[in-house]
Amino acid sequence: MKPATLAYLKSNLLHLEQKMRKAVTDRAAMLAKLDPNQRMSAENLLHYLTLRNEDIRDLQDGLHSQGLSSLASSESHILRQIQSVLLLLGENIPANQLAECSPSIGKRTIQHHSNLLFGHKTNPAIPHIMVTFDTDFADNERKVHQLLLAGMNVARINCAHDGPEIWLAMIENIKRCSAKSGLPCKIYMDLAGPKIRTQILGKGHKKGRADFSDQRMFYLAEPSAAIDTEQIVVGCTLPGIIGQLKAGDRVLFDDGLFEARVEQVKKGMARLQMLRISAEKPRLKAEKGINFPDTSLSLESLTDDDRAVLPFALEHADLIGYSFVRTPADLQVLQENLQKIPTTRPLPSIIIKIETPDAVKNLPNLLLQGMTQAGFGVMIARGDLAVEIGFERMSEIQEEILWICEAAHVPVIWATQVLENLNKSGIATRSEVTDAAHAAMAECVMINKGGFTLRVVETLKDILQRSGGHHFKKTYSMRSLGIAGRFLAN
Repeated sequence: MKPATLAYLKSNLLHLEQKMRKAVTDRAAMLAKLDPNQRMSAENLLHYLTLRNEDIRDLQDGLHSQGLSSLASSESHILRQIQSVLLLLGENIPANQLAECSPSIGKRTIQHHSNLLFGHKTNPAIPHIMVTFDTDFADNERKVHQLLLAGMNVARINCAHDGPEIWLAMIENIKRCSAKSGLPCKIYMDLAGPKIRTQILGKGHKKGRADFSDQRMFYLAEPSAAIDTEQIVVGCTLPGIIGQLKAGDRVLFDDGLFEARVEQVKKGMARLQMLRISAEKPRLKAEKGINFPDTSLSLESLTDDDRAVLPFALEHADLIGYSFVRTPADLQVLQENLQKIPTTRPLPSIIIKIETPDAVKNLPNLLLQGMTQAGFGVMIARGDLAVEIGFERMSEIQEEILWICEAAHVPVIWATQVLENLNKSGIATRSEVTDAAHAAMAECVMINKGGFTLRVVETLKDILQRSGGHHFKKTYSMRSLGIAGRFLAN
């Protein structure tokens, strides 16, 4: 390669370095509001977003052809990586101008934040394992003891189910088993968030299901709407949704098994056309989830029910999961509510659940709002997120979330449908074993409830040990990321 090409590489890298420094300078006022211990991580996030706002694939090819770092797998220390390449190209960079965040410091910072949230692991080579508790775990000491021995590090209590009496019994059981085994276990309480579920109000309400065998036109209604019981009418448990819909919006039911389109909206009711039914039978039951992927809903992420749970969570939880968070303002509401409640315990760390398109778009700003506190994490809630953004985009989006969170040194929980078939039937599919191996890229893996939970934990631990390493790293080509562009444009 001609010297001019080396000059081209050097010039482009210097240009990126300058833009990264400017991104930090331009946001000095915002950075001053963060927890001092998060400052370096925030700067690295800004550096990385600056890089990912560019399409650097040609630059990467040039670097690679010279045997230099192509900047892939450098999320945790990106400016220092660019400076390391510049030094190899002959650029004189004084030691006091080298970025603080080196590869070793970046890795150490992520590990520190992970230990802060989930505790120290006996096996540092694999992610922490979180197990969702079923109701019968409350008084089943043998099962909880076995789960701890199998590798459970975090116990998840879903506040959408049971109640304080059962939650307390679960927590006391965990603490007893943890003390006996000598194996620590963090308590994670997941706030329910807005409950958007189906009700069968019209035809079929006595059976609790709407039958679409012969009819594709139906109505979605507010719970209080006056309805025709001879029509198929599906009620939405959360008031105020219907008025936010518009013609052409898609509405998905039961994890996307039913897809409909809004044809017309009237007061309290919307007429829908069923477009697709992927369920075995064309019957929509009550208490199934509803998703609105095309509608930017105006909802309070922290519901009245969630607020009522907070005093209990402050008394007992190490971590609080925040459902359906979409904006930094949503996160700030929870932070402020936690700070108002008197407690002698340290405040639980917040886990931001990414499960809507808005949360994906606002991820950098959500991370920066989280950095106003010492520790927090992100959960990729793949169930609702896949329904909202489309299953075909899930692989791409979950990797983008992992990259950006690694740049911010924020621990990630890989959640939903991990070894789901094994948990339900006792046998794993080939594809879900591969999916579980990819979970090694996260700091924690969450398992849902099922009849074979212990076997799932043992299998997952075995898969993760075979996968090995804190993260699997591959060489990626860096086209520009829309998330980065949207953030930097504001």
